[in-house]
Amino acid sequence: METIPLNTDSSPNAVLDLLFKLKVKDVMSAPVLTAGAGDSLRSIQLRMKRKNITGMPIVAGNRLVGIVSMDDIVNAFDGGWIDDRAEAHMTRDIIVLQETMSVSFCVSYFNKYGFGRFPVLNAEHELTGIVTASDVISALLVSMNSEMERLENEAASLAPDAEARTGSAAAGTAGNADDKNAVRVVEFKTEPFNFETAGMASTEIKKLLKTMGTDPSLARRIGIASYELEINQVVHSCGGVMRYFIAPEKLVIEAQDTGPGIPDVAKALTEGFSTADDRIRALGFGAGMGLPNTKRVSDDFDITSAPGSGTTVHAVFYFKNP
Repeated sequence: METIPLNTDSSPNAVLDLLFKLKVKDVMSAPVLTAGAGDSLRSIQLRMKRKNITGMPIVAGNRLVGIVSMDDIVNAFDGGWIDDRAEAHMTRDIIVLQETMSVSFCVSYFNKYGFGRFPVLNAEHELTGIVTASDVISALLVSMNSEMERLENEAASLAPDAEARTGSAAAGTAGNADDKNAVRVVEFKTEPFNFETAGMASTEIKKLLKTMGTDPSLARRIGIASYELEINQVVHSCGGVMRYFIAPEKLVIEAQDTGPGIPDVAKALTEGFSTADDRIRALGFGAGMGLPNTKRVSDDFDITSAPGSGTTVHAVFYFKNP
């Protein structure tokens, strides 16, 4: 099982920034070695052996139609169909990544599914690359080293002014004492199938909660709800807004979209119920757990929706007992 040893709930902010800043297209391997649906499994096995790889995408033109893994090859030898065409035995239900997704999706996918590789598609649904756990780890190490060097240089250049800056910051904190009961509002917009910014809201809120010293278990619950609601807007709605109302005693997530709305809210709150199409499922979404998960981790939960009028969800989390 391929995993990436990173916990996005407890990683330092610098790591969270890298996971969001780096895109799949920055870490994927390209061009991709592929085969056709009419190629024999034996010929594919020989190519995989020569290239020392454990899986090969099957394409028709530039379109991904399947994948042959080492397990498929072993089964073909055992079953006596190694000379059959790939299309007869290839895996067709494939989880893919999009070029513009952040690397945080890679980490999530490898840790969730345990596959050895994920094909990468562009906006036209054409195969443009492939990602392995090694690709992600190597890219993160290079980026982390560069980031550490940048931070060290920045710290060295700012060191002479540290005392002056400390005094200034203390004065600023004292001046805000009257605002201790104020409600802070943080807002992010979402767009349908825009995976370049998908996850930004949840990443920023997790960073903010960390600076606030929020209990890790509560921050994790908030992160789960935020991510589920944000991704729901990206893959199911016409776009919307994620708002976070942060008060001394509670945090309220308001996820409001512009449509198309939910015909049956009760069904939508049932685990496993989903109206996701094949495109959404291929991206690893559409399991029907988004709203049920959000309701499960929230202290209070409310949803209003109707076809044509959009959906509004409120998820409430108390910093202390209400």
